[in-house]
Amino acid sequence: MSRAHGRTLEQYLAHLRIERGLSANSVAAYRRDLTRYLAHLEAAGLVLEEVDPEGVSAYLRTIRAGADGRAPLAASSAARALAAVRGLHSFLAEEKDLSAGDPTRLVAAPGRPRRLPHPLDIDEVLALIEAAGRERGGVLSAERALRDRALVEVLYGLGARISEAVGIDLDDLDREGRAVVLRGKGDKHRAVPVGRCAVEAVDAYLTRGRPALAARGRGTPALFLGSRGGRLTRQAAWQIIRAAAEEARLADRVSPHTLRHSYATHLLHGGADVRSVQELLGHASVTTTQLYTKVTVDSLREAHAAAHPRASEWA
Repeated sequence: MSRAHGRTLEQYLAHLRIERGLSANSVAAYRRDLTRYLAHLEAAGLVLEEVDPEGVSAYLRTIRAGADGRAPLAASSAARALAAVRGLHSFLAEEKDLSAGDPTRLVAAPGRPRRLPHPLDIDEVLALIEAAGRERGGVLSAERALRDRALVEVLYGLGARISEAVGIDLDDLDREGRAVVLRGKGDKHRAVPVGRCAVEAVDAYLTRGRPALAARGRGTPALFLGSRGGRLTRQAAWQIIRAAAEEARLADRVSPHTLRHSYATHLLHGGADVRSVQELLGHASVTTTQLYTKVTVDSLREAHAAAHPRASEWA
């Protein structure tokens, strides 16, 4: 990478980290995407400040086809890579007041199919919770079982992302008000109500599980602790969910967001309005939340077709 491109990249990444408050993982992802982009420009003999829309479109075609010797990117991954390129050019145009402006404005992102979420039904959620709460032997088996059950109850009871659940600190709990503060994407905070089952599971873990785990560490405000007493990592939390899913014979049904999907779908089934579910999930756009209404309508349509005596007339 040329010195000029490298300097611009580091300035932009510092902007993302300091001014926009992006996490280290997000900044690392931007670095990977933009390093590939800048390598493409240099191979084509292009300078960042002089790239036109066709130059950006050519890059998009390259990463979709894998023409630069790397793995081809699916539409969703290419759209993410283009978003990183847009951000860099927008930053550059503003910082250097380029007369050509931002060349990415005229480049359309590849279309991404909206994948419908695949929720569990309530019996499957209960089976997953029960499996998570079983002791599996080893050091602090009973304490870890309490933690694992509480983790699954929080993921389903709050609709939390795994990263949000492991990010909960003790001070984020309002046990009397039955609410928890979650830190979502972009460090946006939201307070989410907690149901009785999740409250009881967390209380049991705090009383009989967390103290023994905390004694193995150096002190941390985190709610969920790993076996060494530090904050439970996102990867370890996902392994807990996977192990419970395998024991409950749901391994092929469970992904990192499955409990979040199930939470949203069950709320809508129960009569919650879309705007309320949007707030609870922390979605920036109601369009994202409306994916769950499609799931709900589809299930209602199936029930109607199976039960209504005249439903078959539409066939």
